[in-house]
Amino acid sequence: MALMYQPELETLARAKLEALQLERLRAVLERAYQRVPFYRTRFDEAGVKPSDLRSLADLARFPFTRKQDLRDHYPLGLLAVDKREVARIHGSSGTKGKPTLVAYTKGDLDRWSEIVARSIVTAGGRPGDVFHVIYGYGLFTGGLGFHYGAERLGMTVVPVSGGQTARQVTLMEDLRPRGIAGTPSYCLTIAEHMRAEGKDPRAIGIAYGIFGAEPWTEEMRHRLEEAFGLKAMDVYGLSEVIGPGVGIECIEAQEGLHIAEDHFLVEVIDPETLQPVPPGSYGELVFTTLTKEAMPVVRYRTGDVAALIPEPCRCGRTHVRMTRIKGRIDDMLIVRGVNVFPSEIEAVLLATEGLAPHYQIVVEREGGLDRLTVLVELDVTWARQGGDPAGAGVEQALCTRVASRLRDVLGLSLDVRAVPGGSLPRSEGKAVRVVDRRHVYA
Repeated sequence: MALMYQPELETLARAKLEALQLERLRAVLERAYQRVPFYRTRFDEAGVKPSDLRSLADLARFPFTRKQDLRDHYPLGLLAVDKREVARIHGSSGTKGKPTLVAYTKGDLDRWSEIVARSIVTAGGRPGDVFHVIYGYGLFTGGLGFHYGAERLGMTVVPVSGGQTARQVTLMEDLRPRGIAGTPSYCLTIAEHMRAEGKDPRAIGIAYGIFGAEPWTEEMRHRLEEAFGLKAMDVYGLSEVIGPGVGIECIEAQEGLHIAEDHFLVEVIDPETLQPVPPGSYGELVFTTLTKEAMPVVRYRTGDVAALIPEPCRCGRTHVRMTRIKGRIDDMLIVRGVNVFPSEIEAVLLATEGLAPHYQIVVEREGGLDRLTVLVELDVTWARQGGDPAGAGVEQALCTRVASRLRDVLGLSLDVRAVPGGSLPRSEGKAVRVVDRRHVYA
């Protein structure tokens, strides 16, 4: 059996786990109803009360919570505690609207640190490891979430945050971390920077990386593992639920993210009908917090698309797993009536020899029709081995081949165009992959 942080909880039999969930769910529904006017109103409108919950299946009778609900009650209208009990506030970036703020009591922070410590062990971390945190610090939950979880575990934390790539490299070379945590796109930028200086990222000796905060593909995993010589684990979390640690892959199997079901109850629904989908089918993730004090959320619609894997993992953990995030509902592009997730495009690009792991998807409207163009860069090493990197014939042949593969996958005609190396934006945090210019012509 794998090394675990809390084996007595991580290997609970399903019946005992569901009994614990039901006990905690009753308490959180009662807390929300009695202390948060928003939930009292919503429950009353739906004709349900906490006492109506007799089984986990009864949760389906309760209303959903949406991000807009948090925005409508900005800044802290969904508090379930007195403001004097709030120990910390985190929030979203607000890049797609007014930011959402989330409050934590001291008890919430203690439980969160425990959850993240468990996650780090699941991903291969151990007490005494040097742990290099690349996630941003501040209102974003990534940096501080991993920081306090790693300290709880007994690690040596290097709180670098994002950016200052040259400094990242220097610290990695000098401190030689065994583990790193950051966005996959920026970590590839660090590897690219090292190679440009004639350095081998694998020489640092990193054993495992915990990557998240943006959707990424199996092909991206291969690029990260090849670049650094590590095992790349996917992590999932969102500030509205708690932050990082909601789910994470285990280093033993890397086959789905283990959800901390003793703290979070998960559902997957069809975003159109709002009905549950069968295990293994993709839909929108919905979470209910089971142990949060300051701002519990009931049936929170995340907007993230994934599927559940109910079978126990070969690592020995019994909590349900989820697939990696396919994308966000609001990130899905509709181009000439076809639904397109950026991750579907990334999977093809990163599986193609000769392309660098940097791309941009541009959607425009010309003559009343949508036009999709994928901008790519050639891999410098491949170009050198293949001949003249500036050769128009080699470049065009590669773009034509990629466009054909994408048409087969998406069922949509598009253009693939190579741009000069280094001309596409490099991420120092979350990557911006899509430029949608259609509103210019609306």
